[in-house]
Amino acid sequence: VHVTLPNGVKRTARYLGDQGCVTLPVGKDAPAFRPVPVKSRLSDPATQPWPMGDVLPKEPLPARLDVARIKQALDAAFEPDGMTAAFVVTWKGRVIGERYGDGITPRTPLEGWSMGKSIIATLMGVLIKQGVYDLWQPAPIPEWRGPSDPRAKIRIADLLRMSSGLRIRAPADPDYDPSGPYPDHTYLYTGSVDAFRYAATRPLQWPPNTVGRYRNTDPVLVSYLVRLGVEKRGEEYLSFPQRALFDKIGIRTMVLETDPYGNFLTQGYELGSGRDWARLANLYLQDGMWNGERLLPEGYVKFVRTPAPAWVADQRPVYGGFFWINGEGGWPVPRDAYYMAGSGGQTTMIIPSHDLVVVRLGHYRGGGPGMSSFAKALSLLVDAVPKRN
Repeated sequence: VHVTLPNGVKRTARYLGDQGCVTLPVGKDAPAFRPVPVKSRLSDPATQPWPMGDVLPKEPLPARLDVARIKQALDAAFEPDGMTAAFVVTWKGRVIGERYGDGITPRTPLEGWSMGKSIIATLMGVLIKQGVYDLWQPAPIPEWRGPSDPRAKIRIADLLRMSSGLRIRAPADPDYDPSGPYPDHTYLYTGSVDAFRYAATRPLQWPPNTVGRYRNTDPVLVSYLVRLGVEKRGEEYLSFPQRALFDKIGIRTMVLETDPYGNFLTQGYELGSGRDWARLANLYLQDGMWNGERLLPEGYVKFVRTPAPAWVADQRPVYGGFFWINGEGGWPVPRDAYYMAGSGGQTTMIIPSHDLVVVRLGHYRGGGPGMSSFAKALSLLVDAVPKRN
């Protein structure tokens, strides 16, 4: 695809198969890496029961569930102005309700936008469980190894908590001026540069773990660490998520897009089906366990769902470790809820007190009304299922 900008500059994007679509640098017609086929080792999902496959149980829902309210929730989620594309509800890991927009199926990959940050958290958790990193160690970014570099004190935990203190211009900053220069936060998507190295060159604005800001430097740098950790072991990087995580929990549709240098841009460029987002959320609902195997280290789920100290100090107890938290009660669900969130109303809500996972994916233009209808659906669902004993 070619687009000519008002200033006459032509930008080009290419479809690269399992790496999705990549925007190329100006004047280039090919990426600076060799695309890699990413094949799942799982068998046909039509032959396997949920959650490792797509065959749902035929038994009726338990009598203690309010089936009428669940249907009302599905209806609420699909109010026309919200442009909802996929809505999936699980209770105790079982699909108890789902609905899709026109042309969408349970296996259609849809944009998750910044829900991808929670994928980054999960991949880092896998590497911590495997002994590659420690959550509390200083982040071993190569560009920070110079003598007396203050960034060397930034811990992996600080990056996950969006509390690194690195300086960039981001639209979520309280003092952001939209009339100013193009924001680095967005440039990390659109710049067609080596996103990992660009993020690693950003200077320190505040001491680590003192100020919480929603800035793309931090997830990009955790992605950088994922690549460094995987390749240090001599493993292939682009297939690592499928091999080490997705195949473990039945995910087959997830596409993680990259910059022109083959670095995952999963701070917001990824696609997955509604059911696959539900699978990822259920890994967290199950405290990082799946089919008897621990995929995430003990205590890691508690870490990502606990308000980050720097955000609490700013009186905004709404962010954990690349997961948002219902710390101010903004959603009509218990305060223990935490969630993945992306632009345009993409949301995967985890409600431990009710054993619920609720996924809502929709078209970007319907984001505002979509969030209102999602809130109505959540309120109905919390009333439709019993509270965990």
